[in-house]
Amino acid sequence: MNSGGTLEDVEIAKAHEEVLTSEKIDSLPEYCKSQSVGAADGDHPTDDELLTLRRVSGKVPWTAYTVAVVELCERFSYYGTTAVFVNFIQQDLPRGSNTGAGFAGQSGALGMGQRASTGLTTFNAFWAYVMPLLGAYMADEHWGRYNTIMVAIGVAIVGHIILVISAIPQVIIHPHQSIVCFSIGLVIMGVGVGGFKSNVSPLIAEQYKQVSLEVKTLETGERVVMDPTITVSRIYMYFYMMINVGSLCGSVAMVYAEKYVGFWLSYTLPTIMFLFCPMIMYACRNRYERSPPTGSVTSKAFKLWILAMKGRWSLSPIATYKSLHAADFWDRVKPSNIPASSRPSWMTFDDEWVDQVRRGLLACKVFLWYPIYWLSYNQMTNNLTSQAATMELHGVPNDILSNLNPLSLIIFIPIVDQWLYPFLRKAGFHFTPLKRITIGFMMGTCAMIWSTVTQYYVYKLNACGDHANSCSTPSPINVWFQTGAYVFIAFSEIFASITGLEYAFTKAPRNMRSLVMAVFLFTSAISSALGQALVALAADPLLVWNYGVVAVMAFLGGCVFWTQNRELDKEEDRLNMLPESSYQGEVKEEQEGSV
Repeated sequence: MNSGGTLEDVEIAKAHEEVLTSEKIDSLPEYCKSQSVGAADGDHPTDDELLTLRRVSGKVPWTAYTVAVVELCERFSYYGTTAVFVNFIQQDLPRGSNTGAGFAGQSGALGMGQRASTGLTTFNAFWAYVMPLLGAYMADEHWGRYNTIMVAIGVAIVGHIILVISAIPQVIIHPHQSIVCFSIGLVIMGVGVGGFKSNVSPLIAEQYKQVSLEVKTLETGERVVMDPTITVSRIYMYFYMMINVGSLCGSVAMVYAEKYVGFWLSYTLPTIMFLFCPMIMYACRNRYERSPPTGSVTSKAFKLWILAMKGRWSLSPIATYKSLHAADFWDRVKPSNIPASSRPSWMTFDDEWVDQVRRGLLACKVFLWYPIYWLSYNQMTNNLTSQAATMELHGVPNDILSNLNPLSLIIFIPIVDQWLYPFLRKAGFHFTPLKRITIGFMMGTCAMIWSTVTQYYVYKLNACGDHANSCSTPSPINVWFQTGAYVFIAFSEIFASITGLEYAFTKAPRNMRSLVMAVFLFTSAISSALGQALVALAADPLLVWNYGVVAVMAFLGGCVFWTQNRELDKEEDRLNMLPESSYQGEVKEEQEGSV
């Protein structure tokens, strides 16, 4: 990603040009409308300008790139480590080996089987996505995002070191001791990873400071509308690409380190890479746009929600539903609509903050369906790796195939950003976030259909029938046939996962961004818990059912998701243009020298 030159910014932003109808203009807040005359540079566009001027991205500040590099290093360490988990847990230690390296054969260590490996990797995914809630709370309420990230990095480093110990030759030859050490390291690393993830995503987007639509005249004389939501979308697209650069490099390198040296090296190199994170963060500490902690904002949002629901419950479920979805549900709890003598002592915010809380809760409602989507994604981290081991590898490690996913993302993210989106805009199709997420569900469905068909033929052609995992000879199917599943998963991430990050940041109140981001990440933890119910299907002879059930769930989830949110989709422009609130909470200034 290159941020040089205004003209280049305009060209890249063509992917995000908005098509606004007069009806949409009428639905915008009044402050976004103006007189019939053109707005001056830096002003909000008039209604005519919203209809006629191109929307473009702003310039991405250089500090955002440093955050992206930090994320690359962290994802290198995380995915480089977790890429070898399945073989470490599932496969037996090769005869005569004290490192687990398989060389021409299969690498392994603990020999606990596929169900154990699926269970532990699923727990790891669950734990790493529960911990963002703790990280978000500490950031928003007490430490601030920067300090929380630094503490989380320290905790994660401790976890990485313990994982290295679990794989050294003196320990790995004792499976019972090794699994205890491995499990402790897994838990500690998950705490650090969670605290990091819920805060680094808001931190990178916060480096861009523009928050409202502005008119700008380019050097060419063309007048355009600079749209911050387009810039944020672009930031997250390439942020996600950097995630996958780190994932690809880490996973590929560590798989070969496991195969030809041993698991101890596969855990050591990611730990070394992770040490670059605190170095970069500390070097740029005075350059970052840092959000200080704001005290009891979360509790006030919760109290506001409770107050809005007061008196709206009924013995009739239908009446309750209508009352909770009434047009005045939030308006009646705005401070301006409550006499000063009747306001609760905690109501120290303004009307604009109430609108932003509503918007944030609507985002959380959107995220409720994400656990179904993540079920299809999570198959990539365990069962598809095991499926590859039952196919003809031709010298390729079975856990190298999963890297087709980050490779696909690195290739297709720029194509989608600069070619697909412009084509859809020119065709007059307004590809809103909620539409993108729905398509993401469908792409996940396609990936699972592909995996179901692959598993069917693995069983059909294997010499041992539907017990391919315990068979000494692989099914006569080239392992690269799995490519389709990984490509579909990659496209599903572009439309669902990246959009989820964007949606969490743009819809959250400014002083609750870590929390809303954590709620989005927490949906992956819920999915991992749901995935535990499918562990019984994650073994021969039931693997066809495993993929088939997930495919059906992803398809139905996508259909229900769109049905429930299609009305909210019509509010997209209005929600993005809400006025900023002046309420910041009880701001606690971060200490420059802390952490």
